Amino acid sequence: MTVYHHSQNKMSASTNRRNQVMVGELPNDFLRISGQPTQMMEDERIAQILQAQQQAGVGMMPTNIAGRLSITVVQAKLAKNYGLTKMDPYCRIRLGHTVFETPTACNGAKNPRWNKTVQTYLPNGVDSMYIEIFDERSFTVDDRIAWAHVTIPASALNGDTSDDWYPLSGRQGDEKEGMVNLVMSFTAAADMPASSFTYTTPAFQPVPAMMPMYYPAVQPVVVGVAPGMQPGVQPGMVYPQQMVQQQQQPQQPQGPLYTEQDLQQVKDMFPNMEEEVVKSVFEANRGNKDATINSLLSMNSD
Repeated sequence: MTVYHHSQNKMSASTNRRNQVMVGELPNDFLRISGQPTQMMEDERIAQILQAQQQAGVGMMPTNIAGRLSITVVQAKLAKNYGLTKMDPYCRIRLGHTVFETPTACNGAKNPRWNKTVQTYLPNGVDSMYIEIFDERSFTVDDRIAWAHVTIPASALNGDTSDDWYPLSGRQGDEKEGMVNLVMSFTAAADMPASSFTYTTPAFQPVPAMMPMYYPAVQPVVVGVAPGMQPGVQPGMVYPQQMVQQQQQPQQPQGPLYTEQDLQQVKDMFPNMEEEVVKSVFEANRGNKDATINSLLSMNSD
């Protein structure tokens, strides 16, 4: 009787252990370390945006801009060196949909110096940027040391050069992780030279934003002023018919670079691609859907 109960107890214990075994698909967070997946996904998203900018070419002139902003990330004075060895910090700047990174200051520790200057077009309505400082790691995910939300100074937007220190937040607390030195200057769109209004194709060939218009050698002409003719056409002058028609036609407002339907079609083709990345590629290709699809296919194949 004792042997029977002992065997029954062993079978019951074995059955309980089998019932505790997980059967079926594993959850998405199985064996993941808390905190890392979010940073890894964010880094992947930033890398996709950077790659999209490189695929489409640098120096592209988007529409609806206030002007050109120059940012120099000079140096930082951090509160603490995290880790057993000297940190290798680098700085990442996000302005609108544009992302920049400085080179890594090897062994920069608490006082990294970068002196990295970037120039970008400032969209209308954007008046701030987000700055992050990372410690570059060789075998693990880069450690985010500090961050700050920096508002572009009014003095810089008014044409002066701004050279200021901005507080950093981090593990030590809000605005207690140190300071970062930024130099900023701004050129309004109205003050930019005409040669600046160019964009770059994916083949990295500069193309003028406004191409000259040529008329055929033989055209009918109009003498005098027709009824309803626009101001600027003077009586008694001889004008090509095409020029008169152009002056008579009202200026059409410029539409968006791409439609919501185009955006949705491309998103359906690349369901795993972030919407911001798709928009960045669209804007970089000036709304050309075929060129956008080719750029995204090239990104997926890498």
